[in-house]
Amino acid sequence: MYKIKNLKTNYIGQKCFYYEQIDSTQKEIWRRVTNNKIDNGTIIVAKNQSFAIGTHGRNWYTEKANNIAFSIILFPDCNIDLLNNFTFEIAETLVNIFKDLYGIEIDIKLPNDLIIAEKKVGGILTETKLQGNKVKVLVIGIGINTNDKETSDEIKNISTSIKNEFNIKIDNYMVIGEFCNRLENKLIYRRIL
Repeated sequence: MYKIKNLKTNYIGQKCFYYEQIDSTQKEIWRRVTNNKIDNGTIIVAKNQSFAIGTHGRNWYTEKANNIAFSIILFPDCNIDLLNNFTFEIAETLVNIFKDLYGIEIDIKLPNDLIIAEKKVGGILTETKLQGNKVKVLVIGIGINTNDKETSDEIKNISTSIKNEFNIKIDNYMVIGEFCNRLENKLIYRRIL
């Protein structure tokens, strides 16, 4: 297991599995759910994803090994109404983290994109498993292009990185730890955790 920096939570991120290479952190979470081999609040972090997924099953493009890529699992057992606007709140949390830690402004494009200079820098994917109107499983996937120096020709007109736009190096694991801290507080406030 991997230890996340600056972690001050009771649940989220206390178990973290790190992969040098994986198809998708999101897919790995769901595989572990299927096999009943994952605990509430577990995080899967990847250095490299070969088949990362975005909204509506689209591919999520990310360059080599310099970016944020992780998924978190929760077993909230709550009414689905408690998760209204939740993806947007996750985006707001990330925007605030980058502002607080690095003094940079990132915009949100609804429903789930993080934008700098009208180009996509990150995205959030939330997936649920329902039983009636109860959310039994919630998986949050986050990908952010932080430290890429180059963007492939295929997507350079629509995608960028924080490094390209602000010329600063992001401590990816500090950001992940701070996100875990703020997410747990948000879930406690919403009475989901």
